[in-house]
Amino acid sequence: MNKTLTLLSSSIAWVLALLWIFPLLYAFWAAFHSAEYTTNFVLFAPLELSNFEKAWSQAPFMRYMFNTFAISILTLAGQLIVCTLAAYALARIKFRGRAFVFSLIIMQLMVTPEILIVENYQTLAQLHAIDTYLAVAIPYIASAFGIFLLRQSFKSVPMDLENAAKLEGCSLLQIIWKVYVPLAKPTYVAYALVSISTHWNNFLWPLIVTNTENSRPLTVGLSIFGAPESGVDWAIICAGTLISIAPLLLIFIIFQRQFIQSFMHAGIK
Repeated sequence: MNKTLTLLSSSIAWVLALLWIFPLLYAFWAAFHSAEYTTNFVLFAPLELSNFEKAWSQAPFMRYMFNTFAISILTLAGQLIVCTLAAYALARIKFRGRAFVFSLIIMQLMVTPEILIVENYQTLAQLHAIDTYLAVAIPYIASAFGIFLLRQSFKSVPMDLENAAKLEGCSLLQIIWKVYVPLAKPTYVAYALVSISTHWNNFLWPLIVTNTENSRPLTVGLSIFGAPESGVDWAIICAGTLISIAPLLLIFIIFQRQFIQSFMHAGIK
């Protein structure tokens, strides 16, 4: 019975994995073959790289990639600062209403960012920040998930270490930087991976708040690049898609073991 259940669960896992990876496999096939083979799967069809050359020349992918990298790093930097300070306050500083504040932060997890699009846009328009990196990053800096994750990690740090740092004359910020941050390194790595992958692939909010190539990320640029009015050539579109996801895919392949270890360590904490 156990063997049957194991075989069944393994089979279901393989089927789900194939369904998940099929679009990526198709993108690879179409990108490295001419347009006539995008729907005609011939095993020994000739490979070519012209689709990547055409895609690269038809859209400013280098600019889009730089914008995406800058937005992702700016968002992550703001999140790490805000979430670290908020997590420490909620984990170690005793103040009236702490549990209520933490409950409000957890409630934020149930509110999708799309609900606040109109209000966020109006606020940024009043600040004259539309079509900037800051406009894309600001709504995501106060991350409820990041605060929750770091709070749980900070609560596991022994108070003796903080007391020892106080005896050494460390200030509050020095205690956070020298005691809590190093001990929560796996949690920071795990959260950074989630944050970068999320904002690298973010689409709706950047689509609304960016107007030019100066701040437009890859996802928005790719949607314009593949718009029907510009002509649908699936081979070139798939090549552009691979160009867009290549940095994340390459980072994951190189650091796969470290990624998994960081997530497991963060989960255990």
